[in-house]
Amino acid sequence: MDTNNMNQNQNQQPVYTQPVGQPEVETPVSVGDWVLTILLMCIPCVNIIMLFVWAFGSSAPKSKSNWAKAQLIWVLIGVVITIIIYVVFGAALLAQYGGY
Repeated sequence: MDTNNMNQNQNQQPVYTQPVGQPEVETPVSVGDWVLTILLMCIPCVNIIMLFVWAFGSSAPKSKSNWAKAQLIWVLIGVVITIIIYVVFGAALLAQYGGY
């Protein structure tokens, strides 16, 4: 029986496997680029536009894209909380003054 197993193993073709590819290594975002990013975030209206460009554009590095998406989530949370506060205080003022 051992000779049968040995003959079967010798007659088999070698299996070709794809070589394991190296994952793409992304260059880190430089300090100067982060300084420019933070500066742009200080400019009203430009900051929101640039967050959308970095979050959903294909040219931004993955780390900056993820950061921009997280920032947009925080902006959305802030807008929702602000609207809720205005509705609650608006309703309280209307109830206090009887409509006028």
